[in-house]
Amino acid sequence: MLGTLRFRLTALFLTVVLVFGLVSIALAVRLFQDVTRTESVRELSREAAGLADLYAQAALRSSDEGTQAPAFAARNLELATGDKLFYVGLSLFPGQRFGLTRLHRSALGDVDLPRDGLVIFEFTPPGDDTRLIAAAQPVRLARGTEAFGWLVVAKPVTELRAQWLTLLGRLALALAVGIGLAGMLFWWLSRRLTEPVLTLTRATQDVAAGRYDVEIPDSRGSDEISLLSDRFRRMVARLAEGEQLKRSFLMSVSHELRTPLTAIRGHVEALREGIVSEPEQVRSSLDVIASEADRLERLVGDVLDLAKLQAHRFTVRQEEVDLGRVLDHAYNAFTEEARRRDIDYRLEGVPEPPVIVSDGDRVLQVISNLLSNAFRWTPDGGRIELELAADNGTVRVDVADSGPGITAGQRSRIFEPFISNDVNGTGLGLPIARELAIALGGRIELTSELGIGSRFRLVLPAAVDA
Repeated sequence: MLGTLRFRLTALFLTVVLVFGLVSIALAVRLFQDVTRTESVRELSREAAGLADLYAQAALRSSDEGTQAPAFAARNLELATGDKLFYVGLSLFPGQRFGLTRLHRSALGDVDLPRDGLVIFEFTPPGDDTRLIAAAQPVRLARGTEAFGWLVVAKPVTELRAQWLTLLGRLALALAVGIGLAGMLFWWLSRRLTEPVLTLTRATQDVAAGRYDVEIPDSRGSDEISLLSDRFRRMVARLAEGEQLKRSFLMSVSHELRTPLTAIRGHVEALREGIVSEPEQVRSSLDVIASEADRLERLVGDVLDLAKLQAHRFTVRQEEVDLGRVLDHAYNAFTEEARRRDIDYRLEGVPEPPVIVSDGDRVLQVISNLLSNAFRWTPDGGRIELELAADNGTVRVDVADSGPGITAGQRSRIFEPFISNDVNGTGLGLPIARELAIALGGRIELTSELGIGSRFRLVLPAAVDA
């Protein structure tokens, strides 16, 4: 469970949320601290200025009119404001108590009390462990006169801390609730994200076990997982097709091998048991054995050639090749079959056949395979043309037939190994021809129309004439 992708995705998402949440809380608390301190300082400054002016006026009345000092006012003011009031300096009401707690300047520590303006500072009163933040305002009896002392308005620093601690607790509660909700959301989202991956994992196990009939949900989108599902579905389809082709090939090769082997065995047994004793019969049996042996040799050779080509273990010789002689050789090999089947068989070349640098035997093999395919699909009385042309630095050998034609969907598949609609073939001729053409530095092109015929074109690079 802890090692699953779903758990790790959820843990990753929650970690990101937690980090951003903690950073946001830290920034919010820091900002709140600054705002709270600024507001508290502004409030203390306003109260200090107002109370200093109030006590200055009371001191003037006491001096001019002989009134008593407002001894009770300090306690009432502290209750009203929630702050503590102190006084530093000469007595405003000589010989009278006026309710303010008097402090010596040394009790403020190293704080410098200016005589012409407000000052903000922190200090700890004597006999008390509470740290206070304070605002000190000079008290003057008249404008331009020397300050008698300083009225100090202070509040505990812990009050500020209590405010941002309350905020911190509420933010932490909100973060916990947010992480809980985000966890449930991410757990659901991770399930949506990982379910296709788990499906693909189960499918890969089935494919590894040789079962290709796996169900893969259709991809609904263009994200990476949908793309992976689509590619995996195609891969499984190709594997299943390859497996089917392999089975078909084995069955086809088995059939092709069994037929000549059966014929060879039958004639050998007849010769061994003396059933065939006449010279003509013996010669006929030996001809059959030789013919079937040649057929086996061609089949095995085709399979080996295709295996070498696909494994890139195929060497190509470089020699001067007279294409005119190659075409004559390939053409003459099928003249007897054309005569026997009444096929209009034609060879059309150029006045001066080009000479190229290539592997002559392999060029002949490609052309022969194309001709063999044409004769296989051309009906008796049809037409087959073998043409040679050269221009633009290439030579072209065309094999055109009047067969049934090839559908658009079959044009790429007929070059795949083991695919053939001919029950007497193995589907190796055209794949071998294409692989050989590529090995020779060329290609095979195909054009076809249903009911009219097909044209296979071998395109090879040309060389300087000899």
